[in-house]
Amino acid sequence: MDIRGKNVLVFGSGISGEAAAGLLAEHGAQVILYDGNEKLSKDEISTRVPQGTQIILGRFPEDILDSLALVVMSPGVPTDLPVVEQMKVKGIPVWGEIELACTYGKGDVLAITGTNGKTTTTTLLGEIMKAASDSVFVVGNIGTPYTRIVSETREDSVIVAEISSFQLETVHRFHPKVSAILNITPDHLNRHHTMEAYIEAKERITENQTSEDYCILNYEDEVLRKFGETAGAQVLYFSSRRKLNRGVCLYGDRIICNIDGEVEICRTGDLQILGMHNYENVMAAVAMAYVYGVPVDLIRRVVTSFKGVEHRIEFVAEKNGVAYYNDSKGTNPDAAIRGIRAMNRPTVLIGGGYDKDSSYEEWIDAFDGKVKKLVLIGATRDKIAETARKLGFTDIVMADSFEEAFEKCTEYAEPGDAVLLSPACASWGMFKNYEERGDKFKELVEQL
Repeated sequence: MDIRGKNVLVFGSGISGEAAAGLLAEHGAQVILYDGNEKLSKDEISTRVPQGTQIILGRFPEDILDSLALVVMSPGVPTDLPVVEQMKVKGIPVWGEIELACTYGKGDVLAITGTNGKTTTTTLLGEIMKAASDSVFVVGNIGTPYTRIVSETREDSVIVAEISSFQLETVHRFHPKVSAILNITPDHLNRHHTMEAYIEAKERITENQTSEDYCILNYEDEVLRKFGETAGAQVLYFSSRRKLNRGVCLYGDRIICNIDGEVEICRTGDLQILGMHNYENVMAAVAMAYVYGVPVDLIRRVVTSFKGVEHRIEFVAEKNGVAYYNDSKGTNPDAAIRGIRAMNRPTVLIGGGYDKDSSYEEWIDAFDGKVKKLVLIGATRDKIAETARKLGFTDIVMADSFEEAFEKCTEYAEPGDAVLLSPACASWGMFKNYEERGDKFKELVEQL
């Protein structure tokens, strides 16, 4: 699409929106940046976007619709808003920031999605590819918008991208060379409304792949095992429960790559990240790197030296005999279950936050004698407390602020215990994102 001199609307003024505005201006578009939050400052936003960007806040001016050649949606903006439906009816192309980036970017994309494990797998694969190539970019939902690095890409670049279901809603020609779907469990149902719509969004990562491309799937996820029968790419599985005739699997304590003959990558004891979920993340990254042509020796060297990612079951410190763990990235019940399973001490747990219409029964069941006290915060605290009591867990304390929750944890935790921030909920309403929440937790620990 030739956008030179044409009006292009960027919907949403977050970091993705600002990066998209920059790329559009670079290609000669007349950029209009819109955000429904009228409390934002135009002057502040103008310092982060190209000169000449028209900034509109508050009520959407429908009279501009007929002048638009393209709309670029930020991932945080729902695509079923009435005004977005109007755009589609009028035939205005509605893209996401990822679609915009791949239209103007160069190089091969290795893309990762799934409910949990995306950030760890993306970070690890990024480290493998950086060891194998000199033009590698790690982008997407992991923090750096894809559009921000497009001008630096070249034909031999490798773009390792963490892609959310929100971003996949608005792809059209997005075409990864290698894709992976790690797992699918309920999440973001307040946005997608049904599990079927959420699954459909995740599976769109393979939409434009061909038989020359690869898709890596979790064999132990029934949804993905079935999807593998119809995906257009060459499908390879990874498994944590059985030996595969072809793929990557955990066999005893050995991670084995069996694609072109059986090769042992490493033993789980060689890894610096712990837990079955992390072994799965390693297997997915190994499979993606292998089919892209990275030598096994290099893959082995990187995976055994990888120390994990911030905010994911991150050991912060031991104070007064109590171990503090930051799992702020546990933003849904399934992710938070993994955090609890990693604990090997009696645990005082901070839970609660923004309500994504999640169900908390399985999370409460996973406490399994490990959680001695549950300290609840945020919009979901009453819902979680009610669920916990129905399931027979009554050691619950309510807190009105994050700081109060932390104080209660230090009060109840005894030497030999752990304090775990693994909220099973998003951070919105109290914090800008899970990183800010995790940083606050670590700050409070360091002050002890």
